[in-house]
Amino acid sequence: MHRTAYLFLLLTTLLWGGNSVAGKLAVDHISPMTLVFLRWVLAVLIMLPIGWRTLHEDWPVVRRHWLLLGGLGACGFTFFNAIFYTALNYTTAINVSIEQAAIPIVIILANFVLFRLRVNRMQIAGVVLTIIGVALTASHGDLRQLLKLDLNFGDAIMLGAVLCYSFYSVGLRLKPAIRWQSLMLALSIAALATSLPFFLWEVAAGKVIVPDARGWAVAFYTAIGASVISQIFYIRGNELIGANRAGLFINLVPIFGTLLSVLIVGETFQLYQALALVLVLGGISLAEYSGRKMAI
Repeated sequence: MHRTAYLFLLLTTLLWGGNSVAGKLAVDHISPMTLVFLRWVLAVLIMLPIGWRTLHEDWPVVRRHWLLLGGLGACGFTFFNAIFYTALNYTTAINVSIEQAAIPIVIILANFVLFRLRVNRMQIAGVVLTIIGVALTASHGDLRQLLKLDLNFGDAIMLGAVLCYSFYSVGLRLKPAIRWQSLMLALSIAALATSLPFFLWEVAAGKVIVPDARGWAVAFYTAIGASVISQIFYIRGNELIGANRAGLFINLVPIFGTLLSVLIVGETFQLYQALALVLVLGGISLAEYSGRKMAI
């Protein structure tokens, strides 16, 4: 069971890492809120033929839990991305990467406060190792650069994004017993509805960049890979091993994003990137080993 979860979560973070590269390729080809809106328009169109029948059959359950499902879709799918993109207008990618590494910690704390789920020292050590790996990636191999971080408004709102995805991850524990097709379609519809105001704001502000060919390619990737497929895998990974253990894999995102930048954008591969990958994978392995022992 746990091996299946690992595969799902590794593929999830690989696709999310690709989303970072897509974000770089999207600059000047599609505006941020337009991208968020279009990815969920496309995701809903993709999921409708897949999930319409099951959603119709599961509708009595979905209707009873519509507020929870709407909140999950808005929090994890729309608000996280909207805040993430906004934060990058005010702060650096280094800051955002470091702050995003706090997600597993917030998940662990939220699970303890809400559900009294405990962790052991080995799991904490694993979390620390993954954070060091993320810090090494974000600082380009020179951890002294972290001392120069200048915290600002962007960093403050990025904490909102961290809380959004953490609570989404923890909230998946409460999702109703419906089929994955119904769940994903319901969450995608919620994300589409809540992303519309952000898109309309961008239109009113005159900041829309109409997508060209590259912009549409990025939109389709974010819809298919970074939205539909990855979210299905992440939800299933959460089901199999729980949010505490699944959340730790999120720290692979900046690592995969960096490696994919080397392969796709042509950036130079550095020794620190290999060391960071070893640290993050080692931290996940350490935390997972102790987590499995606790679960037995």
